[in-house]
Formats: sequence, structure tokens, C-alpha cells
Amino acid sequence: VQLVESGGGLVQTGGSLRLSCAASGFTLDDYAIGWFRQAPGKEREAVSCISSRQRRDGGTYYADSVKGRFAISKDNVKKTVYLQMNDLKPEDTAVYYCAADFSLSYCSGFMGGIPFDGRGQGTQVTVSS
Repeated sequence: VQLVESGGGLVQTGGSLRLSCAASGFTLDDYAIGWFRQAPGKEREAVSCISSRQRRDGGTYYADSVKGRFAISKDNVKKTVYLQMNDLKPEDTAVYYCAADFSLSYCSGFMGGIPFDGRGQGTQVTVSS
């Protein structure tokens, strides 16, 4: 089982990035996948989550801080979850991680602070002002 994030980088305020989370070793659509971020000296923040195929709850969740700017999606053929980030702000600067819901906490739990089990190594996003 492996999750590998990519796509981070340095952008100016107002810029865009698309993060990718490549999954292997399990069927992507069987589990919810979440993105969270951690900045130095700050608490971990759940950013977004996309439900598994078993859930019929609308599928996507966002933190208030990113709603309307970020969009999560997945490609089951490529076994990849994406996080499109638009209108980036300096406060979005953090290491971004994706994680898989192997304990079946579901997106509602993840967005409420319950961490998912598996996670990748993270990708750095830096937004300059």
C-alpha cells in the first residue's frame, strides 16, 4: 500500500497548483481519500476529502478556508486523486499530504479531525506574497 504526493511548488499569491496523490496496493474507489496540510507551528488541518463509491453522500468535502478555491477529484483508472488549488494565498503555505481511510472513518470523520491511517510523504506548497 502506497500513496505518493506530487505537484507542489512555489507560486505567487493568486496562482494555481494541482496536487496529485498516486495510490497503489489497494482499490482506490474502495476508500475515502483526504488531503490535509501542516504548516510549521500550526495544527494539522483537513483540507478536502472525497468519498468512496460505497458512500452516497455527495462525495466531496472542503474546509471553509479553501471552499470555492480548491477542488478534489479522482481518476480510478489512473488510481490518482487530485487537488486543484486556485487563487492561492500565503496562508495556504504548508506541506500537503494525502491519506486513505482504511479504518472507515469516512470523510465526515476526517473533516472533523479524525486522521486517516495511510498517508504519503507530503509535497511542499509555498505561496509568496
